[in-house]
Amino acid sequence: YSSDMTDYEPVIGLEVHVQLLTRSKLFSPAPSRYGDGPNHNVDVVDVALPGTLPVTNAAAVDMALALGLALGCSIRRTSVFARKHYFYPDLPKGYQISQYEEPYSTDGAVPIELDGEMRSIALTRIHMEEDAAKNIHDDAVTGGGVTHVDLNRAGAPLVEIVSTPSIHTPEEAGAYLRSLRQILRYLDVSDADLEKGQFRCDANVSVRKIGDTKLGTRTELKN
Repeated sequence: YSSDMTDYEPVIGLEVHVQLLTRSKLFSPAPSRYGDGPNHNVDVVDVALPGTLPVTNAAAVDMALALGLALGCSIRRTSVFARKHYFYPDLPKGYQISQYEEPYSTDGAVPIELDGEMRSIALTRIHMEEDAAKNIHDDAVTGGGVTHVDLNRAGAPLVEIVSTPSIHTPEEAGAYLRSLRQILRYLDVSDADLEKGQFRCDANVSVRKIGDTKLGTRTELKN
């Protein structure tokens, strides 16, 4: 066994969730607005009352398409929304409306500048989905393990931008995220404010010997 890691390289793929800058949510007319009191921006669609039907926000689709075109993605003539099932209190209907088999865009790339050189990080896809609500754990205050649910964010319009596993250093990852955020703000499709949860990143990281083409065991680091 040797602790020398000079023969190894990290392989990093990033999944970035971006909240789109629309006035209302992705499938309901409730405001998509930050800073209001808990559970003020909620519609019957957000709480999944029986018989309610989602209606897609056209402005969110336009913003998602603008981003796909700006990043050189292939825009599909037909895309399909899917149900991603999981059972937590931040999803009243028990599933998230997302895209899986048929996202609205694939491929594309994000240009970056690193050490004075220009290159690009290839993308796998960009897809649309709704956000979940916010769980607030009150253990420290009450000592009783109480969790509150704020549904203001439930249903907010997101795009998820998925890179290929072609990033190999923290510096590359940082340059990628800064470039992507700059593009989002230039297009005026998102404020991409990290403190407001409008720009969130999951990092998929593995390690392999330099020169190997097979990927190692992946670890996903959330948010």
